Amino acid sequence: MSAATDDSVVADLHAHTTVSDGTLTLDEVPVAAREAGVDWVAVTDHDRIHPGLDAPVVERDGVRIVRGIELRVDAGFERLDLLGYGVEHTDALDAEVNRLQRDRRERGAAILDAVESHLGVDLAVEPRAGLGRPHIARAIDESDAPYDYAGAFDELIGNDGPCYVAREVTPLDEGLDLLADACSLVGLAHPFRYDGVDEALDVARESAAIDAVERFYSYGRAADDARIDRVAAEADLLRTGGTDAHERTLGVAGLTESAFEPVRERLPDPVPVESLSAGTTAYEQD
Repeated sequence: MSAATDDSVVADLHAHTTVSDGTLTLDEVPVAAREAGVDWVAVTDHDRIHPGLDAPVVERDGVRIVRGIELRVDAGFERLDLLGYGVEHTDALDAEVNRLQRDRRERGAAILDAVESHLGVDLAVEPRAGLGRPHIARAIDESDAPYDYAGAFDELIGNDGPCYVAREVTPLDEGLDLLADACSLVGLAHPFRYDGVDEALDVARESAAIDAVERFYSYGRAADDARIDRVAAEADLLRTGGTDAHERTLGVAGLTESAFEPVRERLPDPVPVESLSAGTTAYEQD
């Protein structure tokens, strides 16, 4: 991999795979990283720890992959997303992840039934761990129904849609405790995606369990990045960032070498994949 320039992204710390609602398999992550010139990638699947990652940080084909999680929590005023990096399995976190995945399967089945009844189509999607609305929206887009991906959300399965079904999420305090016990680093994801930006930033500012805030993020619109810099400086928070990749492109957003350095200091050293024992772990049976 060529040497990074001062402004090139070397660490993309927010990416999703096929075990939640992404399109990259774990084996494809190093390929996508090399294409983007990225050295580090955090796999942060929704409410799930990727079962194919056997250590908090692994090195695969020259790319360092951080085992992470994006955990949705109920903060009372709004639901927020927390990013945990360098995850170690704990009984408490594994139990909560399993509970959330059971709910995802049940919720997915209910949404599928509602959509198929509403549209009179068979989407040929089986409820499973990691199933989310993006999977269902893609299936609607590929069906004979008169809706594309965006239309499926806007007209059918969005929060106000006729086929929407709510899902359970973890209470904020419980989520913070779970991640603080299991992760090397805990951060607040994409603060400008929330309705209550001030309240969300106050959570990051005031919680002893939060170490970082996501600063480098592609919102597709103007965002007051300097505001995040001020909050990070005032509350002594690290600044993270990533593409939030659900497709196959990495490095759209993330950390430069200098920005990544203080984050890297908090992460464990990578374990080469070849040094890990072969075989299926208990966590792959979810």
